[in-house]
Amino acid sequence: MEGRMSELSRLADAIVDPSGSCDDQDRQVAVMEFVEKLTFATVDDILEMLRVDFESRWGLPVWARNLAYRLACLQRPDDPHLLRMAASDLYLHGPDWDHIAEDLNQCAARLEAVSPETGLE
Repeated sequence: MEGRMSELSRLADAIVDPSGSCDDQDRQVAVMEFVEKLTFATVDDILEMLRVDFESRWGLPVWARNLAYRLACLQRPDDPHLLRMAASDLYLHGPDWDHIAEDLNQCAARLEAVSPETGLE
């Protein structure tokens, strides 16, 4: 995927629109297309889109980041590294979700205690 943007990342760009040039109808269509693509995306596609957002965009709405991590964690519930990534992202958005982030970190710790080799570097 090096050198070319994934479809999911392209759609994420479309909902960010930092210039504010989209009208409401275009923005609504962009959001619908993004949600549809995200709903059926693989974990790897989701994480790539989030990586691109973290490195260059920083404009993905909180609801989109939360949904992306939620869908990724549902696909890989036994991945302590992913659970910690999701928890870290929740901490960025204020105290409202801190208790969920703490639960994710505790779950990751339990998974590593049972099977330390599941932890990703």
